[in-house]
Amino acid sequence: MDDVCCLKIMKKAVFSGSFDPITKGHEDIILRALPLFDEIIVAIGINIMKKNAFPLEQRLQWIKDVFSGYPKVKVAHYEGLTVDFCKENGAGYIIRGLRGSIDLEYESTIAEANKKINPEIETVFFLTDPSLRCVSSTVVRDLLKHNANIDGFVPSMICNDVTNAIK
Repeated sequence: MDDVCCLKIMKKAVFSGSFDPITKGHEDIILRALPLFDEIIVAIGINIMKKNAFPLEQRLQWIKDVFSGYPKVKVAHYEGLTVDFCKENGAGYIIRGLRGSIDLEYESTIAEANKKINPEIETVFFLTDPSLRCVSSTVVRDLLKHNANIDGFVPSMICNDVTNAIK
């Protein structure tokens, strides 16, 4: 009788962004994606044309803190194209969140371009929880600039840290 060996192919995904800072919206997308993948790399894309409010190391640490209890979540940063980062890390999927029709239009265009660059990488879209549609890193930074409370916008475990980091 022949032995039949079944190899499990690891499903690895990348969720990229500036995470300046990470928000409850980002956290929600990652937590909802976890059951679908064996590993999710939360990757900060470095864009030299963009001025970030928070230093790279601080943003990486916040992501690590938020997902410290989730061994399937890895944290990294990269320069260049997300599809190239995926290929270098053996990820076959890109995770993206959609807050509304404007995000859909933008993200579908990027997904189509990524598919032309590397047809082996699939983009998976998650609709944002309706209660989090108003949440974005831009909104958080604006609230901080005006000394407003950000409790409902960033993960609770880093809320004080984010608030104090901008002062």
